[in-house]
Amino acid sequence: MESEQFMHWASSISTSEEVDTALIQCEQYIRAQMGDDEPDLVLVFASMGFHRQVGSLGAEVNRFFPSATGIGCTGAGVIGGGKEVEMAVAISIRAASLPGVNISAFHLDANDLPSPDDPPNAWEGVVGVSSDAEPHFILLADPFSINAEDLLAGLDFAFPPAAKVGGLASGGSQPGSHGLYLGETAFSEGAVGVALTGNLVVDTVVAQGCRPIGEPMRVTSAESNMLLSADDKPPIELLQELFERSSARDQDLIQRNLFMGVAMDPLMDDAKAGDFLIRNIVGADQARGGIAVGTHLREGQMVQFHVRDADTSAEDLKEALAGYLEDVGDRNAAAALMFQCTGRGQYLYGKEGHDTGVFNEMLGALPMGGFFCNGEIGPVGGATYLHGYTSSFAIFRERTVAD
Repeated sequence: MESEQFMHWASSISTSEEVDTALIQCEQYIRAQMGDDEPDLVLVFASMGFHRQVGSLGAEVNRFFPSATGIGCTGAGVIGGGKEVEMAVAISIRAASLPGVNISAFHLDANDLPSPDDPPNAWEGVVGVSSDAEPHFILLADPFSINAEDLLAGLDFAFPPAAKVGGLASGGSQPGSHGLYLGETAFSEGAVGVALTGNLVVDTVVAQGCRPIGEPMRVTSAESNMLLSADDKPPIELLQELFERSSARDQDLIQRNLFMGVAMDPLMDDAKAGDFLIRNIVGADQARGGIAVGTHLREGQMVQFHVRDADTSAEDLKEALAGYLEDVGDRNAAAALMFQCTGRGQYLYGKEGHDTGVFNEMLGALPMGGFFCNGEIGPVGGATYLHGYTSSFAIFRERTVAD
């Protein structure tokens, strides 16, 4: 009788400035953790210090793990082996042996995206998997050359139950400056991804790093992204009232770090922290008392002002992970990916490793990898969005009877 096989993940990181040495070190760490298990999936995240090696990096990784499907990208910082490395040269490699899991990899250019009028099977064709297979997606995209929001909307349309997580490559300042990897091939445009089907569950946690202030409000008048009235009052007037009754600390945050949370479910009446999509406040119409928000608004939606700083971001992360633990019960996770905004990390907390440390403290020291993103992909309110200032997690486990 054959012994039952289980997924096996490993995580590695190297800060060697020599790419060959870094890859050898990562491979040794991976082999030491995986033993005789051969990786089926490899994820590579390289800091921009290795930009000159973009063209060959995927091929070199493929040489070490020839039987694995590999994707990856460049980033302003990378995460692996329990560490976050920012503003320094580093490579992180995640590897997984996934018995009973099918892996379909793809690269998409902007011209490959089906139109909004195309049926779901057009999306099935471009990513190479059927919705009947119940896939989950890991997505890495270049911010300069493909509209990630169109990509996510299309995948939500064709694969509504699927988890979709990932991030936008970071660290470059102009088109063509980022690298994406798919197997041995490197790209400077588009998006790469994998669709995972079979004996695998991908849970998602999105920590947007904000705290609600004031009370939820109902949109009573809006034009596109301009909020003209909430609870039948001009939002600028509501904001002024909120400011006057807030503490000195919150008044400071309102002046420096104010955002709008938008509940994307129009039927939601009791929206709470975590139910809102956080978007920037991008302008105001003083004449009408309106506030412009970085997303389209509809009458009847719930909205609420939010603020952000290091303390509220840390609190939100802990609450999001605690909520996940409560929901998942005793179903044990095997590994995780973290896609963290470049605006978090040292920039926000003043030290490296904050979000990784909180995750390890609450869920245990799972094999963790990822990178610092120009935008993070994850779900809120049943749909997938491109976020900012967020840590988006993909948590992997095997299927159970409860799934």
